Amino acid sequence: MIHIDIEPRIFHFKQPAGTSRGVYTERKSWMIHLQDDSMPGKIGIGECAPLPDLSCDAIADYDKILRAMCDMYCIKGEIPYEALRPYPSMLFGLETAVMDLKAENHRIFDTPFSRGEKGITINGLVWMGNYQEMLQRMQNKIDEGFHCIKIKIGAIDFEKEIELIKIIRKHFPKKVIEIRVDANGGFNMNDALQKMERLAKYDIHSIEQPIKQKQWKEMASLCKSSTLDIALDEELIGINIPDMKREMLDTIQPKYVVIKPSLHGGMKGSKEWIDMAGERGIGSWITSALESNVGLNAVAQLCAYLYGDTITMPQGLGTGQLFNDNIQMPIVMEGEKIWFKL
Repeated sequence: MIHIDIEPRIFHFKQPAGTSRGVYTERKSWMIHLQDDSMPGKIGIGECAPLPDLSCDAIADYDKILRAMCDMYCIKGEIPYEALRPYPSMLFGLETAVMDLKAENHRIFDTPFSRGEKGITINGLVWMGNYQEMLQRMQNKIDEGFHCIKIKIGAIDFEKEIELIKIIRKHFPKKVIEIRVDANGGFNMNDALQKMERLAKYDIHSIEQPIKQKQWKEMASLCKSSTLDIALDEELIGINIPDMKREMLDTIQPKYVVIKPSLHGGMKGSKEWIDMAGERGIGSWITSALESNVGLNAVAQLCAYLYGDTITMPQGLGTGQLFNDNIQMPIVMEGEKIWFKL
């Protein structure tokens, strides 16, 4: 017989995490603890972590639906993928727990990464703040050895954000430091192209989600007109049916998509996005979504499994040190790489 216990957990940020949508000081997750009577003494753990006001399944009756989905799995012994398509964070947590139950030491995939043979290069994330805070955070990431810096923009005056980027480029050309920016939908269509063209002068790699999602025509126009490559992030949220994924990619034709398993369809849905994007010549990378180390461990291992030896771009997996009360997992940060180490 299969049993699942669900444990709500609140994680507390060491420092407030600012985006153009607001500032996070704490993070709520639901931890799935899976047991199977045929495997006495074993527990599989997974994390369900919807982001408030962002995830398509950040809903009032989350607890009730999660319980129902877990009960469905316990009865049938199979993950109800189609029923879980509208609930990507639940799917990701359940997928992780099922795989973790069968794993040793939380090694859910067998890859050079999970064997501790290879690390995954990641970007250094600079959270929003005032000018001096962002300047210091930016310098800290460079001092720590990061060669790819991702800067959250849209919270302070755009001229000050340009100044921050100008400082990096004054000392570090693009062959030394790659700069990505993430607007989290913070630009409006009236000035988005102008701002993006100004950013492009500083050899920016790409901009994530310049305008709010669900404006396919406008986003397609920006992708066609801008010299700065666009990566879609929030745009993928809530698009869980394969035909809708194809339609969106064909309509907007971005340069990249940024995949967050908790937001974009769990492990199964993430693979769909990456495969469909690749068929269209659209690049991708994988990013965590402010999960605890339980979710981050699963995201990192999924990343290593899906991309294999083809990981050429820094991934967005640098969120393992955000919380004061994180859960211990065999993943560590060393400079610009994340490692799986027992």
